[in-house]
Order: sequence, then C-alpha cells, then structure tokens
Amino acid sequence: MQTSFTPEQLADPDVAHSEQILRKCVHCGFCTATCPTYVTLGNELDSPRGRIYLIKDMLENGRPADREIVTHIDRCLSCLACMTTCPSGVNYMHLVDHARSHIEKTYRRPLLDRLTRQVLAKVLPYPARFRAALSLARLGRPFAPLLAAVGLTPFGAMLKLAPSQIPARSDSAKAGDRAPIGERRGRVALLSGCAQPVLKPEINEAAIRLLNRLGIEVTIAAGEGCCGALVHHMGREDDALAAARRNVDAWTTEIDKGGLDAIVITASGCGTTIKDYGHMLRLDPAYAEKAARVSSLARDITEYLATLDLPEPARPGLTLAYHSACSMQHGQKITRQPKELLKKAGFVVREPREGHLCCGSAGTYNILQSEIADKLRARKVANIEATGATLVATGNIGCITQIATGSDLAVVHTVELLDWAYGGPKPAGVDVA
Repeated sequence: MQTSFTPEQLADPDVAHSEQILRKCVHCGFCTATCPTYVTLGNELDSPRGRIYLIKDMLENGRPADREIVTHIDRCLSCLACMTTCPSGVNYMHLVDHARSHIEKTYRRPLLDRLTRQVLAKVLPYPARFRAALSLARLGRPFAPLLAAVGLTPFGAMLKLAPSQIPARSDSAKAGDRAPIGERRGRVALLSGCAQPVLKPEINEAAIRLLNRLGIEVTIAAGEGCCGALVHHMGREDDALAAARRNVDAWTTEIDKGGLDAIVITASGCGTTIKDYGHMLRLDPAYAEKAARVSSLARDITEYLATLDLPEPARPGLTLAYHSACSMQHGQKITRQPKELLKKAGFVVREPREGHLCCGSAGTYNILQSEIADKLRARKVANIEATGATLVATGNIGCITQIATGSDLAVVHTVELLDWAYGGPKPAGVDVA
C-alpha cells in the first residue's frame, strides 16, 4: 500500500511503525474471509482491509477520529484471525492498537460510552473491586432486560454475564512460593491476574498443583496484577503501560532473586499482551530491555507443559470439543500443544467447524458490542455442540464465560483437565458416566 506521510509525521515512532505496517498491505482481501465481523455484517468497513483504509486516512491526514472511524474500529474484536490469514505479514494488531490510542486522545465519546468504559477500566483490572461489583450484579440480574430496553445495553450485558455464584477467595492468588513435590526440576512465575482469580480461581489452583507434582516450583510475584490487556484494547495506553511496568518490575525481581525458567500464563488473552510487552515498552529506556526479557520468558501453560516429561495419565477417556481461543491460535500461534497434551492425557479431542472464528468474548467486547457478540456466541456454540462432545476445553477465561452462557455443556480450562488426568481432582461440572 502506498503511503504519503510527511517527514514530520514519521518523526513520531508510533506513526513510523504504523506506516511500515500499512506499506505491507497489498489489498488482497484474504483477511475478509476469516474476519468475524465481516462474515457477520458483510460490510467492507467492518473487515481488516476496510479498517486499514480508515486508519491510513486518519493517520496520514493527521486528523482526529470521527464517528464513522470509531464505529468500525470499535467493532473489531482484535481476534487477529486476519494476521493468521494474511500472506504479507501485516501486523494488524499493532496498527489497530495505535488507532485505538489515537481515538482515545482525539475523540469524545457519547456519555454512556464514556461511562461504560470508565467503569470497566476502574473495576475489572482490580480483583477486590471486581468481586464487589459481582456481588452487586447478582442482585441486579433480574433487571438486565429492563436496562437493555431503556438503552443501557452495556450494563444489561454486564448483568447477564455475571455468575450466579462467586467462588470463595483462593490462596492461589497470594504472593509467595509454592514448593514442588520431590526434587525441584524448575522454577516459574505464574500470573495471578485480575478477573480470572475472582471468576475461576480453580484454574490457577490446578496449574499450581500440576506443576508442583511435576517438580516445578511456582511463585506468585509480589506486586504483579492485571496484565493491562483490558485497558490496552480500549486505547487507554497510559493505564496499559503502567500495568506492564508494574508486572515487569515484579517479575524482574523474581528473575534476579531466584531465576525463572518461564513466566506461565493460564489466560491466553493475557499471554498475547505479555508477549508484546517488549514492543509496548520499546521506547522507554528504563524498561525496554527488562520488558523484552519478560516477553521472552512468557509462556502459555500448555506451551510450558509441552516441554516437560509427563507421567502416564489416569486415562479419563472422555470426548471433548477443543475451542482454541483467538488469543491462543492467532495471537500466540499456539495450535498444536493444547490438543496434543489433551490427547496424551487420554481425552478424545474433537475440533468444531469454523474453529478460526471468535466466540465473541474478546475481553470487554461482549459488553461493549453485545449484539454482535451474541451472534458470534450462537454460531460458536452450534458448531461446538455439533461435535457431539460431552464437554468443552479451552484456555481463556473470557471464552469460558462467553460459551458457558450459551450452552449447557461444561466449559473447562485445559489445565484443569490435565491436572485431573495426572492425579488432581475432577473439575467442577464434569460428568463422568
């Protein structure tokens, strides 16, 4: 794609990076076939190629975002299926991240949109606040249809997604070391995170148990927290970089203290962002090197487990549908390890049709764009249930929540099933005939 940025514009390193991305696009349109919003809406401007044109026009002319641009950028899930499909290596992720940051700086959103985004940014990344909000949401769930009817659709979506029961607080989120059983074979830091330890603390509990049984010392670094993905995808770059710096500091301390073989992440949406810390902080001289080091150590739990010698499993023998989260297959390019680990553990793994398409969760997307998200969830659930599987395995808390609200099948994190297969407790909701 030909560009015409001025030398003054290219003096901005973010603009210069986006210009290089734009120049790689050859207008081929392959991305449209795998874009969930284009497949759903049929609008060229709701495809990656269409959004690239809009972003180019906005950045090249140095103008503020307008309502049309914001509408179509907001509809992007950041599923990154387009990056898997693109034959030219267009880094759409970095381009749309830049566009969102530009929108946040130059566009004044309507009041309801501003309020919704402020609530999400000030609640979801903080476990104590999120827990309190979920407690209130349980009382408000009957009013979800009413909120949608009076135009408060995002808040109605929040209430519908809120669980009917909130798990008790778990020690798995507390800072400190978890000693391995037997001889120590390695040491890793495990991301505690923000929303996941409130919604499903059993995921990290399973990861810790399994790693400890395999001889891996697990530490939760003091001071770590939300990875920053939630605010990053809303264009709130200052908040995202602050979260990244906090985590880089926490994990660098652990690296210096006792060394780390990996920084293990059980939420693939977080993993995609943490692996990008090196890019996000590349312009910060105090953090660039440390962030790159952290990103180089980041591993999804299945990536790390695939490097270990696993014992003979208990052979559960259940048939499951494996849903590959977009952040797993497109963001991190992890497609083989989860399925191979599940098969080795004795599960029969079936892959749903249209596995490349997003389920509609995408961080806060199912709140901010609930109508599109509901259509994508219905499509995903229909394909999953068509496999005839008795349960669903996936590696991202957002997907677990989204799919579970549309299906009666148990939706379980991959590491919970692996922990069970190798001596841990049976995950809640799994029915063994």
